Amino acid sequence: MWKELSGKVTLAAFVLAVGTMAMLDRVSAEPNKFEKAASAKVSIVEAIMTASEKVSGAVVEAKLEQKHDRLIWEVEVVTPEKQVMEVHIDAQIGTIIDVEEEKVKSRRIHRRH
Repeated sequence: MWKELSGKVTLAAFVLAVGTMAMLDRVSAEPNKFEKAASAKVSIVEAIMTASEKVSGAVVEAKLEQKHDRLIWEVEVVTPEKQVMEVHIDAQIGTIIDVEEEKVKSRRIHRRH
């Protein structure tokens, strides 16, 4: 159990580092992202840990969004069955709002002859 928890903490730290770098790159493009991140009481690491406890698989993305006048973490997890699940977590109190399968947009390749 300790090894599993240690692995999740290491993963969370890695995602935090990558997410922080990505967020800093975009701060200039979207000035309110910094304010959103500063106002979230739940860290990205806590959000990833919560999502990992709810849905098993590999976390591939975590982002902070404003939806319906609510600040939420959207954590995407690829399950062992190759489904992409979105875990929405309240960024103020850390509770799971919902879990849903990500809708995949189909892309058609059009070829001209």
